[in-house]
Amino acid sequence: MSVFGGIEAGGTKWRCAVGTGPDDVRAAETIPTTTPAETIDRTVEFFERAGRVDAVGIGSFGPVDRDAESPTWGQITTTPKPGWAHTVVGPEIRRRLSVPVAFDTDVNAAALGEHRWGAAQGLDTFCYITVGTGIGGGGMAGGKLLHGLVHPEFGHVRIPHDLDRDPFPGVCPYHGDCWEGLASGRAIEGRWGRPATELIDEAVWELEAHYLALGLVSVIGILSPQRIILGGGVMTAPGLLKRIHRDVKDLLGGYVESPAVDQGMAGYITAPSLGSQSGVLGAIALASMDGAT
Repeated sequence: MSVFGGIEAGGTKWRCAVGTGPDDVRAAETIPTTTPAETIDRTVEFFERAGRVDAVGIGSFGPVDRDAESPTWGQITTTPKPGWAHTVVGPEIRRRLSVPVAFDTDVNAAALGEHRWGAAQGLDTFCYITVGTGIGGGGMAGGKLLHGLVHPEFGHVRIPHDLDRDPFPGVCPYHGDCWEGLASGRAIEGRWGRPATELIDEAVWELEAHYLALGLVSVIGILSPQRIILGGGVMTAPGLLKRIHRDVKDLLGGYVESPAVDQGMAGYITAPSLGSQSGVLGAIALASMDGAT
């Protein structure tokens, strides 16, 4: 039986695993994201200890170049993360482990994991959106992972910003008050002066739910997904998902007629079934598909 490696290359940590799926994880390790050289070194060391794999799938924070025909395939490109812009990831892992590598965004990998084993089983058009340090989104349309000019950048859509209600300018170094700039974990900390995990005030989470709902309504209007899966550390805040259900339904204003909306949306906008493992398991699934090079 073929055995695969998976890497969820996140902005704060890299999750690495070896196996064939959620019921067969033979080795796993979480590595803090420090410098590119140190992080990649520790990742390679993990796989060398874990034993031979047939291919490695990498789902990386971005933006990334996932075009296999491009001379910069496998790179993290214009990321705002200090020190990581234009880091070569895919080719370096391939060179050092001498195995084929499949490379995509972290959110597309998570979407693939949920499609194969989790909350998107049986669906052909859905979205996976992570709300953590940043905001990112991936998914499938017609049974295929979303790609295109580069790849989806859900976090950088523009949403309404009421400056009277919220004068915070946003944290995105490119756009200021895009969706990520207003509603990511970095935005929450920048606006309120403390990490999201330390904030319990109703005003914090009412505003957060409002911003997340504004972005989700745009996603629903453009892609008409059969389900939206919301992951990431910010989404673990108590009661946030229920607030989002309420606000999305209000913002849709009765326009979208569907049982998923009319019956409370708890099964339409939902948490990932694989929890925090969606990305690394999806990376294993990515490695098992045709296309690793």
